[in-house]
Amino acid sequence: MLQNNSALAQLKQQIRDNTPRVEGVIKATERGFGFLETEDGTSYFVPPPAMKQVLHGDRVGAILHEEGEKKSVEPDTLIEQGLERFIARVRKRDGRLAVIPDHPSISNALKARVKRSLDEASLDDGDWVEARLVRHPLKPDDRAFFAQIDELVAKHDNPAVPWRVTLARHALEQASPDGGDDWPLRDEGLQREDLTEAPFFTIDDAKTRDMDDALRIEPRDNGGWRLTVAIADPTAYVAEGDGVDLEARTRAFTVYLPGQNVTMLPEHLADDLCSLWEGQDRPALACALDVEADGSLGDYRFFAATVRSHARLAYDDVSDWLEGQGEWAPEPAIGEQLKALRDLTEARTAWRAEHALVFKDRPDYVFDLDDAGNVLNIRTEQRRIANRMIEESMIAANACCAHLLAEHVGHGIFNVHRAFEPEKAEAAREFLADQDIEVALEALTELPRYKELKRELEGRDDAWLDARLRRFQGFTSMSARPGPHFGLGLAAYATWTSPIRKYGDMVNHRLIKRVLKGEQAPAEASLELTEQLTERRRLNRMAERDVKDWLYVRYLGPHAESGEAFNAEIIAINRGGMRVRLTANGATAFVPAPLMHSDRDKVVIDDKEGRIQIEGEERFKLGDHVRVALTEAREETRSLVGRPAD
Repeated sequence: MLQNNSALAQLKQQIRDNTPRVEGVIKATERGFGFLETEDGTSYFVPPPAMKQVLHGDRVGAILHEEGEKKSVEPDTLIEQGLERFIARVRKRDGRLAVIPDHPSISNALKARVKRSLDEASLDDGDWVEARLVRHPLKPDDRAFFAQIDELVAKHDNPAVPWRVTLARHALEQASPDGGDDWPLRDEGLQREDLTEAPFFTIDDAKTRDMDDALRIEPRDNGGWRLTVAIADPTAYVAEGDGVDLEARTRAFTVYLPGQNVTMLPEHLADDLCSLWEGQDRPALACALDVEADGSLGDYRFFAATVRSHARLAYDDVSDWLEGQGEWAPEPAIGEQLKALRDLTEARTAWRAEHALVFKDRPDYVFDLDDAGNVLNIRTEQRRIANRMIEESMIAANACCAHLLAEHVGHGIFNVHRAFEPEKAEAAREFLADQDIEVALEALTELPRYKELKRELEGRDDAWLDARLRRFQGFTSMSARPGPHFGLGLAAYATWTSPIRKYGDMVNHRLIKRVLKGEQAPAEASLELTEQLTERRRLNRMAERDVKDWLYVRYLGPHAESGEAFNAEIIAINRGGMRVRLTANGATAFVPAPLMHSDRDKVVIDDKEGRIQIEGEERFKLGDHVRVALTEAREETRSLVGRPAD
């Protein structure tokens, strides 16, 4: 019998070896069929019966079937599961337990069991749970999909579902860490300068609790300004390697979500003991830096200090006052500083525009929520002069930190951004050549040449060109070694101005203190740490986006029912349609090709070029501003659907 089984296995293997095969990733559709996409971009049709054996995202090997010009595949080998740990909703039918993964491309109800520590009877239909896929039909000896429920995330009627589910999906902590209330100031062997009588001030949002920067500015006799940036000093309380420090290292950042913050440090530290509250003496790490009249940076000095904020100011109040509107006015001594800081900001912005690079201002969208998490309003907040004053001050201080660490330590936590990854630089050069922009490869890979190119491209003011070029560009990452930040146009950039919110800034604080004390620096941060910081920042941004998408769908549901139209910008084009951002509130919506024309065959989408033709005429391209009427608000997928309003 064993010999027969062995012979049968050998025969099956021979058949496989002689059968045309392909390998790729499964992409599911709402209609039951799917596609297998190979690494070279080729797509093969997967018929509905075969799709019942796989899930969206699975990497599989498949048998290729060809009937004339029609090609289809039959997956028969699982290479890598697309679904491992996932968030799902409970389904209970006739005493049978199943889970439906919370995924826009997976609608399968998977049979499930609960782990021993959970009580199945406590789970209700629609509850949110964390689960794992433990059986897959393409695995040896498995006949069907089967999942195990490991944890209850939220009951179906919990008002906090959007926050609980989103944090669980990205494996982020649900609450701030507990660190107790006993936090004595540590003796670090530093001489702290007493600056409590100096008129420092803070500018933040009116509701901000974790205020980590205070400023003081003085005009210099020979022109320019002396700017002193005082930063909250959590490392004065938290010793490297203790429990709170290790927890902060794991979390890496404070998570900011609409209506909820999950702090990196215990709230007693983040929102009280370290926060630079008005009228409270606080330990700080400070940098006094000279800014010349033309906006260039001069000498700087880092030092430890004790500071006291003399005024807690809000962005809108300061902007209104400087613009000559509103009823609020600062104390005279603070008002003179605000005018000087405005002048410094204009000089720094002009200098950076000429010698570095300046980001285009984009509005922020603020959600006003009630106690139950319902969206009352979404406000647009423009980047006004007070926001720019703080931004320019922090950029200058962080540039000084990068210089100090590079010169005296040789390592730290640096923000490194290369405009084009080496493997994409040549493709970007070819794309620009197609647009009659001839550039040498060095203009894409060397900072001085890139700054010249960027200014030339900005002078064209071509939204389509900017959007297309972003397809080739890289992302910001954390590095233990200094490296260029192409986005800012700086040779090196290391942040230290948000240590309450960023663990990398705490690392840099400790290195700066070593320099101040003349101590030898420790070994540079491990690759593991820098990669973790980069990944955690990505997860935090995804969590913020996901919660906002959920709230957008709830808020705009009535607008979709009435078919209300909005101004929008086209931000992405793929084979199925185009994605737009609504100008009024920042929500993104998808406009599928069938809603662009009643005859889908008359819609031709070039996703690589970012252009859409209808009836042979170009109608849409990346960067265009259009009118879009909302047609659906789908809470199950947290997505908005629209159609062209014209």
